[in-house]
Amino acid sequence: MSSPDTNSIRDHVKKLLGVSLQHYKLSLSKIETTVELQHGTAKRMVFTTQDNTAIPAVMLEPAGASSQTPSPAILYCHAHGARYDIGINELCDSRPALVGPYAEDLLALGFVVLCLEMPCFGSRSSPEESAASKTALWYGKTLFGQMLAELSAGLDYLCDLPQVDSARIGTLGISMGGTHAWWLAALDTRIKTAAHLCCFADLATLVKLGNHDNHGHYMTVPGLLATCSSGQLAGLIAPRAQFCGVGLKDWSSPPDAFKVAQDELIAAYGDKTDLLTFHIEPEVGHEETPAMRAAVLTFLKRRLIARPI
Repeated sequence: MSSPDTNSIRDHVKKLLGVSLQHYKLSLSKIETTVELQHGTAKRMVFTTQDNTAIPAVMLEPAGASSQTPSPAILYCHAHGARYDIGINELCDSRPALVGPYAEDLLALGFVVLCLEMPCFGSRSSPEESAASKTALWYGKTLFGQMLAELSAGLDYLCDLPQVDSARIGTLGISMGGTHAWWLAALDTRIKTAAHLCCFADLATLVKLGNHDNHGHYMTVPGLLATCSSGQLAGLIAPRAQFCGVGLKDWSSPPDAFKVAQDELIAAYGDKTDLLTFHIEPEVGHEETPAMRAAVLTFLKRRLIARPI
């Protein structure tokens, strides 16, 4: 059972987001296309929320997925990279920061995968990020809270699919997607594992270094640093399994800022540090490497493919 301090941090951070994680409910509006891939299918879908917001998505289903033998699943969180045109296309088409698309790798392991288009990206590019962030803040909400709430609704959808084993759902992402992956896992205990790349550092140290201004407006959560640090927040995932991949020449995880967050995260896991995996590359910037990809897939296979004991 979680300690009172853990519950207190989680509850307070949820309030700071200004948007309830249970705010959105997704209804499948249409399936636009279905494409056969080597290890399964990729469906382009559109969901509609109760306030008539259309949210495009990509869902991958491995060959043989069925309710008789439910599959593990990944809620895949797409990145930012100031490439508002990419969005959900990242899953099947990749992006510059990745060594290649994740679609076939995840299908080959037998994962059902869902990726939702975040506000300000793809067909949702209007309003733009700056305007959307300011509007949310003026109403006492946050764009980050909206993003997490939509991802939480995506998690609801995955949990309800008969071909998905709801006890084996993880999150995965790089950069903004990685931030979404570990934040959502920290706040929603239904997520069994979180794998995040190029996005983990102590924010207070980033402020001192001046690196924080490289983050997009979407990440502004008023009062966060008066409540907890990055390491304390990511520590809420404990004792569930967590993978953290960073390059120490990445502006978003410079050595000093990463070390503070890493030490706090290790402390949060106590005697369960075997559930915490770090992949650190000293000479790498804000990008995935082949070794990082291999480590992520090994982690997911170990923590989600095998049924929990």
